[in-house]
Amino acid sequence: MNRPAPTRKEATHERIVEVAARAIRRSGYDGTGVADIMKQAGLTHGGFYAHFASRDALLAEAADRAGADGVEALARIAAEAPADAALATLLKAYLSREHVAQAETGCPVVALGSEMARQAPEVRRAATRRIKELVDLIGRLQPGWGTPEAHQQALATLATMVGALTIARAVDDPRLSDAMRHAALAQLGVRRG
Repeated sequence: MNRPAPTRKEATHERIVEVAARAIRRSGYDGTGVADIMKQAGLTHGGFYAHFASRDALLAEAADRAGADGVEALARIAAEAPADAALATLLKAYLSREHVAQAETGCPVVALGSEMARQAPEVRRAATRRIKELVDLIGRLQPGWGTPEAHQQALATLATMVGALTIARAVDDPRLSDAMRHAALAQLGVRRG
């Protein structure tokens, strides 16, 4: 079934959300202003309320988009790998030097996690939904998928991934950043190489 082409307003709305999704990962929720987002989208600040009821409504959509992009990218990486190597491939990509350097397009949980608790309920709800999707994706790649143990392992795996990437991005010592990533991969049972 063919979907109709998006209207001009729908296309503009999507452009604003895409810009905002990148902006929140780059500058955080509190460092992202409506005026800057609208300017980056090539629009005037006055047009904002034609698309969103509030800044929080925009942030919720941006969090949802950033989360969806992250889940989609990891699912694609896992799907392109042989089934018996899907989880290891996903982990290596997530804990790669490239991902450390890609804050603006990378994992929004790492970029925004410390700010999440202070956000409006609608923003937190959007982020929580996407975090649950990440847990489910990792769980499906675990041996014993569907068991409580596999779910618990998926939770621990995601926590290790996010923690290691957060620290790898935070430090200004490239060797320590690399050591953090490699230690996390080893802890998760992934061999380098």
